[in-house]
Amino acid sequence: WVGCAGAFDDRYKKVVRAFASILDHLGTDYAVLGSEETCTGDPARRAGNEMLYQMQAMQVIATFRSYDVKKVIATCPHCFNVMKNEYPDLGADFEVISYLDFIEQQMASGKLTPGSGTFEGGITYHDPCYLGRANGIYDVPRNILGRMSGNIAEMGRNRSSALCCGAGGAQMFKEAEKGNREIFIERTEEALGTGAGIIATSCPFCMTMMTDGLKYKNREDEVRNLDIAELVAQSIVK
Repeated sequence: WVGCAGAFDDRYKKVVRAFASILDHLGTDYAVLGSEETCTGDPARRAGNEMLYQMQAMQVIATFRSYDVKKVIATCPHCFNVMKNEYPDLGADFEVISYLDFIEQQMASGKLTPGSGTFEGGITYHDPCYLGRANGIYDVPRNILGRMSGNIAEMGRNRSSALCCGAGGAQMFKEAEKGNREIFIERTEEALGTGAGIIATSCPFCMTMMTDGLKYKNREDEVRNLDIAELVAQSIVK
């Protein structure tokens, strides 16, 4: 499942392509819907438009049924969460897994071998709300990163206590509400405080906000924001 960000956002297109390169490396038999893929309806539901959500969700479910789809791998936590936990209420009966679960499973089986060593400056990982608090996926991304680098630095607020990037709940598509400071700036400062050279993310919304935070702090030339799929693709032992 490519997702809206993977289809339209130039930065996240690189993430989806990186994951596709991992699938190709493994010889995985997979397909994408191409122009038949539409939004899952998650932003509509979070913004309060339940009717639009159900219309979009039912369209996706009908498309899957037309191709007898039994398993979906999602590279976006928002797509993953809504299809896995909310689509069954509308009659969906397919399996939905996160791309991180898939990568970890392939590593554990020995089919996917990442290179060893440390990435320059070390890595800190930002927990996306819809993988972490919504689905309890905390260890998987850390296990993946741990197989590639021995230099993992945790932010003070991590796992279930991690600070949101500020884009969830359809906030991505509206102006920030008035407050003392924007959340993405505070979270970026926490990441920078670890001294890591790479901020690892696993969500298109988080990637957008953390990248904006690095630009706001004038640190984009010193610290990189990379998705875990990109890090894995770069380190694969051919």
